[in-house]
Amino acid sequence: MKFLSHMRPNWNISLFHYRNQGADYGRILVGLQVPTTDNKAFKAFLDTLGYPHVEETDNPVYRLFLQSSP
Repeated sequence: MKFLSHMRPNWNISLFHYRNQGADYGRILVGLQVPTTDNKAFKAFLDTLGYPHVEETDNPVYRLFLQSSP
């Protein structure tokens, strides 16, 4: 709920994947579309949440994941 309540209304969740294997925490993959003009606000949003996070935009595996199958 903390994540959603701090998001700006013009940011779009384009991908959401959650995995929990019986631990007291889960791993979440979230794809967000954020206007370039909101980059500074988005960084502040991530810092405010206090959750560990990794930027995967330039990850080659992420790029393969986004490609449609032939």
